[in-house]
Amino acid sequence: MNAGINKNKRKRSHIWGIFAEYFCAGYLMLKGYSILKMRYRNHGGEIDIVARSGRMVIFIEVKARGEKDAALYSVTPAKQRVLARAAEGFIATHAKYSHHDLRFDVMVVTSRVKIHHIKDAWRL
Repeated sequence: MNAGINKNKRKRSHIWGIFAEYFCAGYLMLKGYSILKMRYRNHGGEIDIVARSGRMVIFIEVKARGEKDAALYSVTPAKQRVLARAAEGFIATHAKYSHHDLRFDVMVVTSRVKIHHIKDAWRL
């Protein structure tokens, strides 16, 4: 019985996470960003959103959590390294962006369906 409850909870969390990614992409488009890729995956890892604004390519980690702080703490240094490797892979396979500036952002969607956009959340 408990396994079924956990499975349903995981499924709801997964759906909530996907919703948060597309919700954030829509928000970014309204702010004038171009969405280059959603859920981009390569040998280095996965990036939730790859966007462009002018000569800047932005790699965005989206977190859907009840509270903003909990989401921010979940982007650990290890997770940042995975995102950096995935970003390197993206640039390596999309040479037209190799001379763009790069930025790593975190976007948090809280349970109140509020977006928090933390620009330049960390640097390599």
